[in-house]
Amino acid sequence: MIFETLFQFPDINQGVKTVAETAGSLLLDVRTRQEYVQGHIPGSQNVPLQSLDNIRLSVQNKDTPLFVYCYSGGRSRQAAQQLRAMGYTNVKNLGGIAAYRGRVER
Repeated sequence: MIFETLFQFPDINQGVKTVAETAGSLLLDVRTRQEYVQGHIPGSQNVPLQSLDNIRLSVQNKDTPLFVYCYSGGRSRQAAQQLRAMGYTNVKNLGGIAAYRGRVER
């Protein structure tokens, strides 16, 4: 029980539902382009972590709800931190697609 309290892991399945319910939100897949084409969550946009600075070109409103995921949660955690450092105020790390139970697009 203590372990669960200390280590709260994002629930990507609940997160994807939240994205669908959040007006104006964007779902960002921060994996590589190769990983993305092998299977991604429908409606997501591929913005690889190493190219994350490019998000400024397409998302000027710093209050836009941004939801990020990767394969296991490590890169999405880094991406969320980087986005916050860039001034985005509404950023949520959903974790990794490895735990996703929904449909994926290829």
